[in-house]
Amino acid sequence: MQLIDPIVEFQSELAQIRRDIHAHPELCYEEQRTADVIAQKLTEWGIPVIRGLGETGVVGVIRNGDSQRAIGLRADMDALPVQEVNTFPHASRHPGKMHACGHDGHVAMLLGAAHYLSRHRNFDGTVYVIFQPAEEGGGGASRMMDDGLFEQCPMDAIFGMHNWPGVATGTFGVTPGPMMASSNEFEVTVTGKGAHAAQPHKGIDPIMVAIQIAQSWQTVVTRNKSPIDAAVLSITQIHAGSATNVIPDQATLIGTVRTFDLPVLDLIESRMRSIAEHTAAAFDATVKFEFKRNYPPLINHEKETAFAADVLKSMVGADKVDDKVEPTMGAEDFAFFLLKKPGCYVFIGNGDGDHRSGGHGLGPCNLHNPSYDFNDALLPIGGTYWVRLAEAWLAKS
Repeated sequence: MQLIDPIVEFQSELAQIRRDIHAHPELCYEEQRTADVIAQKLTEWGIPVIRGLGETGVVGVIRNGDSQRAIGLRADMDALPVQEVNTFPHASRHPGKMHACGHDGHVAMLLGAAHYLSRHRNFDGTVYVIFQPAEEGGGGASRMMDDGLFEQCPMDAIFGMHNWPGVATGTFGVTPGPMMASSNEFEVTVTGKGAHAAQPHKGIDPIMVAIQIAQSWQTVVTRNKSPIDAAVLSITQIHAGSATNVIPDQATLIGTVRTFDLPVLDLIESRMRSIAEHTAAAFDATVKFEFKRNYPPLINHEKETAFAADVLKSMVGADKVDDKVEPTMGAEDFAFFLLKKPGCYVFIGNGDGDHRSGGHGLGPCNLHNPSYDFNDALLPIGGTYWVRLAEAWLAKS
């Protein structure tokens, strides 16, 4: 593994920054302290700063030479509404808030790269280091673009990275095409006619209608879409009734749909709606169907993915890079960036959890788990990748 020595030497300071951010988690669009820390460090290192994109977003601008070419490197910075169970010194000091997805580490890795790039500038062009708010359901990427990110910071391509627990430290995963799924949610309310449970014939039971809809929806995945196309339709909540002897007026189904392909998503939404409406009508009930598309599928661009994979292989060795990694049904709002700009998103292995110091919870070190903690051994690895990627992309002619 060929790491950049100054970044390795800077690791302890990066770890302090990371742990400070971990101890002070902020939810989406609340990342004011985190943004202040980032902006202060960038300014201290002589990097001009743009603030306010996406409310709390921060962008550092690192220029060198005369070239108009530019690259964007993005890290997310928001925390999750999770109660941390770890008790080590840098555990969350804010009840109900936690960096359970490693965004604190993503920030620190990109800061490490910014620190090096600001001092060495072995490139010709501009590197935009983008610290994005509200990845966890807030659509911060889209919000930054709405506020003029790509107009104020014109770039040729944009790249992202996420830590991945269970994958060995020092290894990477990437694939061209679909890398992560779209994220969508539905809420369907069936309205019938309430009645005494001892006299069901005098009512219209919305629970039985909801059950019929729920069962029929599974045929959308097994009988309507092609078996080759991946998709998930999960009902995660059913709400109805409040008494044992009352048939309620309403029953509600809530859940999520994930796909890698928008035409497949169109098909699933259409069939879900049709089944719900016709099933309810068959029982003389009515239905309110709501389907919300949150994040689109994250689709890596082929050319940029090949470029990123080559940089990774030259850095850690071809045997440490899975360039056909299995996509995940998890979602990421970096997908919005890739709809507007070419680019690539990679996974960096976070290890199996053995890095956690005393005081960690008994649960696994998985994403969105209250026992999670980012692996600080990744800081020089991720920082080196960002630097080598930027230098290669903006190589001096």
